[in-house]
Amino acid sequence: MLLLKKFFTRVLLCILIAGGAAGYAFYRWANTPLIFTPVRIDAAVKNHSSLRGVSYQLVRAGLPMHPGLFEALTRLMGLSSQLKAGSYEFQSGITPYEVLQKVAGGDVNESLVTFIDGWNFRQMRAEMDSNPAIRHDTAGWTDEALLKALGVTDGSPEGLFYPDTYLFDKGASDLDLYQRAFKLMQEHVSQAWAARAPNLPYRSPYEALIMASLIEKETGRASDLPMVASVFVNRLKLHMPLQTDPSVIYGMGAEYAGHLHKKDLQTDSPYNTYTRQGLPPTPIALPGSAALEAAMNPTPSTALYFVARGDGYSAFSDTLEAHNRAVNKYIRGQ
Repeated sequence: MLLLKKFFTRVLLCILIAGGAAGYAFYRWANTPLIFTPVRIDAAVKNHSSLRGVSYQLVRAGLPMHPGLFEALTRLMGLSSQLKAGSYEFQSGITPYEVLQKVAGGDVNESLVTFIDGWNFRQMRAEMDSNPAIRHDTAGWTDEALLKALGVTDGSPEGLFYPDTYLFDKGASDLDLYQRAFKLMQEHVSQAWAARAPNLPYRSPYEALIMASLIEKETGRASDLPMVASVFVNRLKLHMPLQTDPSVIYGMGAEYAGHLHKKDLQTDSPYNTYTRQGLPPTPIALPGSAALEAAMNPTPSTALYFVARGDGYSAFSDTLEAHNRAVNKYIRGQ
């Protein structure tokens, strides 16, 4: 029994010594200067980033530190929920602890705001309005007043702004940011339209923008976008209804409670692509560059149907019979 006690005492002592050594090594790491070339690095921390996302964004920008150790330091200091988005400037010789203090304190060189592919305009305005670094000149404006200030005299703001991360000086006007996003979308649409495939069923770049928004909302897989576009283009050419759920959901607005029902698909509206042929009257979301490219250059095919496979990808079919088999397989599990 005495020997067993001595053994456990020695084991405990070793654990304490090892723990102390590890703690000291961690302390040394957190306070050791990071040396890098060039001696000044700019790093952008994006909105809505997780702790892991922040750590990897800093490392990818050029900070030579271990992302896992930075995450551990952040948790140890209780700062996981306090990391601020923005553009940061770091000088060679800064320590990991100082990096953390800078990002947690929001000591930014420039601020940023991010608009996500697939958001609608209401979500974009909410994100703009909630950013504390922006001067909110358009707060309380109607959508019509905002469009008028941008030189658009009629129509919907939906889909007219390019989803991206925008850097700006603190105190910049939200109207300036709307102007930048509006102009950038015009540029992307113009470039994509100029390089579009022949014989597309769009009468204008705006119709192509509407199509891009439908494609954006139908799948999160970039590799599927051109085939989704192909199905919609083929349907338009054959005067078949597009039958896309995201458009119906958009038209329902606040009435949508998370699930589509049969009566929703049968209730006519300008955005119900089951009851009406052709494109809806406006875009339904902010399409990104991949969706714009897919709309302008769909994959050549004869597919007329697609269904979600359950793994993020879609199964495409040329005939209704093949589509029904895919539905039985992937939706009903038969």
